[in-house]
Amino acid sequence: MKWFNSFVFLLKRIYPKRIWSVSTNEKVLYLTFDDGPIPKVTPWVLETLDQYQAKATFFCIGENVEKNRDVFNKVIAEGHRVGNHTYNHINGYKTSTEAYLENVLAFEKLGVSTNLFRPPYGKCKASQAKPLQQKGYNIVMWDVISEDYDKNISEEQCYQTVISQAQKGSIVIFHDSLKAEKNLRYALPKVLKYFNKKGFNFKSIPENIAELNS
Repeated sequence: MKWFNSFVFLLKRIYPKRIWSVSTNEKVLYLTFDDGPIPKVTPWVLETLDQYQAKATFFCIGENVEKNRDVFNKVIAEGHRVGNHTYNHINGYKTSTEAYLENVLAFEKLGVSTNLFRPPYGKCKASQAKPLQQKGYNIVMWDVISEDYDKNISEEQCYQTVISQAQKGSIVIFHDSLKAEKNLRYALPKVLKYFNKKGFNFKSIPENIAELNS
């Protein structure tokens, strides 16, 4: 993980206008979930969050929103925020700027209102990010990644990664996906319990995030 933390530190220096964490002195964490919504995992995530009155932010794939509108509506109904994660989970480094922006727009055409955007894989070229920011999107990255999607990472490693790195204002990535399900089902309840005992609250990323960090 040391190399990864160094990589993230470098990215923060290169892309200071992207959101990596939230400036706050409060004991609060910002849990985020990428790649849903899907029927097999997302409802369980919602139930688990509810046990701790936790709010989170779901960066949704447009394709999954379209297929699972009932699950998506449940995310909204329970008071969580949602963000644009492109329509097809495309890699910005491997996609032309025009095609990338069209894919973001395809998500918008689903009628989802949000000013939050997270690039899949964290990969978004400056030529893609600039017009998105001009449209009013906050590009939300992270400072803690659980690696729940990694088949080579054990459930306990996933949990330990989060509790060892998260601090006040951290933006933590989980995935409500089949690929991450095994590690997620183990780590998420334990993370919530651990930080709840330490007096932390769990909030959705605020709409005015850029102002808070200015």
